[in-house]
Amino acid sequence: MAENKVQDWEFEKFPIDLKQYKPFPLDPVNDKKLTKEQKDGLIANISLLRDVVVFFTATGAARGLAGHTGGAFDTIPEVVILLAFLAGDKDGSKFVDILFDEAGHRVATQYLLSVLNGHIPVEQLLHYREAFSHLPGHPELGFTPGVRFSSGRLGHMWPLVNGVALADKSKAVFMLGSDGSQQEGDDAEAARLAVAQGLNVKLFIDDNDVTIAGHPSEYLKGYTVAKTLAGHGLKVVEADGEDLDSLYSAICEVINHNGPAATVIHRPMAPKIKGIEGSSHAHDAIKVEPAIDYLDPRHPKCANILRAIQPTNYSELLLGSTKEKAACRVQFGEAVSNVLDKTSKEENKSKVVVIDSDLEGSTGLNVIHKKHPEVFLSSGIMERGNFSAAAGWGAFGADRFGVFSTFSAFSEMIISELTMARLNHANVLTHFSHWGVDEMADNTCHFGINNFFLDNGLDDAYETRLYFPADSAQMDAVIDKVFYDKGLRFVFSTRSKVPWILKEDGSRFFDESYKFVPGKDEVIRKGTKGYVVAYGEILFRALDAVDRLRQEGLDIGLINKSTLNVVDEDIIKEIGSTELVLVAESANQKTGLGSKFGTWLLERDLRPRYGYLGTNREGCGGLGEQIPHQGLDSAAIALKVKQLIK
Repeated sequence: MAENKVQDWEFEKFPIDLKQYKPFPLDPVNDKKLTKEQKDGLIANISLLRDVVVFFTATGAARGLAGHTGGAFDTIPEVVILLAFLAGDKDGSKFVDILFDEAGHRVATQYLLSVLNGHIPVEQLLHYREAFSHLPGHPELGFTPGVRFSSGRLGHMWPLVNGVALADKSKAVFMLGSDGSQQEGDDAEAARLAVAQGLNVKLFIDDNDVTIAGHPSEYLKGYTVAKTLAGHGLKVVEADGEDLDSLYSAICEVINHNGPAATVIHRPMAPKIKGIEGSSHAHDAIKVEPAIDYLDPRHPKCANILRAIQPTNYSELLLGSTKEKAACRVQFGEAVSNVLDKTSKEENKSKVVVIDSDLEGSTGLNVIHKKHPEVFLSSGIMERGNFSAAAGWGAFGADRFGVFSTFSAFSEMIISELTMARLNHANVLTHFSHWGVDEMADNTCHFGINNFFLDNGLDDAYETRLYFPADSAQMDAVIDKVFYDKGLRFVFSTRSKVPWILKEDGSRFFDESYKFVPGKDEVIRKGTKGYVVAYGEILFRALDAVDRLRQEGLDIGLINKSTLNVVDEDIIKEIGSTELVLVAESANQKTGLGSKFGTWLLERDLRPRYGYLGTNREGCGGLGEQIPHQGLDSAAIALKVKQLIK
């Protein structure tokens, strides 16, 4: 691994000479103390690879594709040391030769290894996170040449690594860890199994005290990675990650221990990068300005490339909606704050609790944090426990209401907790942002496409409602109406911004006179020949398709199904009496609304020609390109309608 098989490239395009990376073997048993020559060699390799990480992840920031710099930058010293140990394992008898990483967003490391092992050309790194570049925001096995595992999101890797260790007990298995990933409950379970079975799993955990929303030492007081792992029974050795002697000796001690062990590595995030060191801003892709400041004295040509890159501009000019767009995920926080503004802080504090899972800036909860701190609770990356805490606050039919929020992809993680919340008659309003695939450069593992799993109660169970506002104005109306409703209420939004929906006269559909009625579908366009049923970020695209079809003389209507799991009997009878019905959505085509709607029609003896479109392919990376990649753009919707016409 990482033998430096870097392919030839055009130096002007990637002006860091990766052929200067000089791998050499080390043995943790016989080389417990570094010679000056060995230490100098490691330092040179670390400096080189850190520069490369800053450069190519900054190209993602320059194009507006985001990405992650800090975590990958941090862990380069332990990566270089571990690669030296793998190089010293000549016959492959000591170590599994994969550097597993439980923090998938640190994918820059895996792409760098793919280059060093000759699987991809170095200049491909300049297309980090671009659509169809095969460099998505999390590693995907079989998608990127040289990538040897799919990490998922957070907390999924260690349990899988345990299985790898069980399969070959003669070898040690290496896993790069993070203080954020270690907050997930899966890791606690994995630790217990590793200790109970004496698995030869070696963890190297970047404990930089930084996650997306802040510092674990502040929002999870009492929690430490080292004490937690020691409490589970692992051998734990702590090290200063920026002191090579401290780091190297700690790694050697852990590897030489017989059984599960962890090196907990303390360092500030993005050490010595001016402007972002120790900051949550370093969690994402480094911004162009600090990247240029960092690279200018080291690699001025790299800095000039960053200056020349233009942001990716993926825009759609569609009929039936505004050119202006707004983020519904942010509006959720504004809408909740508007409701709380109507009552005193004392009453709010007695009735409402809002629990964050380290994503407040992404899900709109930061607005509530700022405007109504009396109800806000910062918490860690532990979705199951946080959802259940919100449920417990509002349980047993009490006149209290829990609010919880995270990404839609993580909805799959709380299914069992949801059943318990329902059985305990909990009142919880949950906001799942990042529904679907739109602008999901993190790619397939972050797709929020199985949210209908949340409607898993029995017919007579405590009420569950799924709501998906079409634009920011409808988000306000939905939250105003359902905030104090009893039961389990799920409100969805997308990562991408969406326009405001317009009436045929050009005015806003969800205007000041609009009142949201749960369970009631909205007729956006009335038609006689057939209907498209859509919601969320597909609605405005379907509206463009419908308006263009109407211009062609096809009287097609459009329904906004903003309550996803309730049949509007009046509307389904009306649309089911026409020639055709098409459901278009970004949910999983196997599990979404389309998989249910045809049954609803047949149960009512309604027999239009029926079709549905949904997410059906693994991702392509990039931003807006994900929608046409799935066949969910306006043109694809219009084509499907025409195919349903006899």
